[in-house]
Amino acid sequence: MSKTAGNHHFFETFASAVAGWTGKPAAFVAAFAVIVVWAVSGPIFDYSETWQLIVNTATTIVTFLMVFVLQNSQNRDVQALQAKLDELILTSQAENSFVGIEKLDEQELKRLIDRLEEQARTLRERVGAARS
Repeated sequence: MSKTAGNHHFFETFASAVAGWTGKPAAFVAAFAVIVVWAVSGPIFDYSETWQLIVNTATTIVTFLMVFVLQNSQNRDVQALQAKLDELILTSQAENSFVGIEKLDEQELKRLIDRLEEQARTLRERVGAARS
């Protein structure tokens, strides 16, 4: 395994673990506790600029890093979901032309959605007429 592949695998493993942990109630409780401790310590530090700077800097750094971790996790989830949908399309009676439509540009995707919505409307009308 190359060093780059190893680093990539490490980051994916790390991102999954962090995303999993931060999504748990314990992570919220821990973050809330840190903020409570910071707020309670305000009078001790006379609500100084340094006291304010500590929480501002910490939350900015955590937020900045979490964007990358959560985006990586979300990208992998979306890719896995897309692969599952493609498999369902390929093994069903659905149009195989829908495989890979996530790569269409916005305008092409909008046209496809409009076409599908029109087909759904037509089908609803036919079913409604058949019930009458």
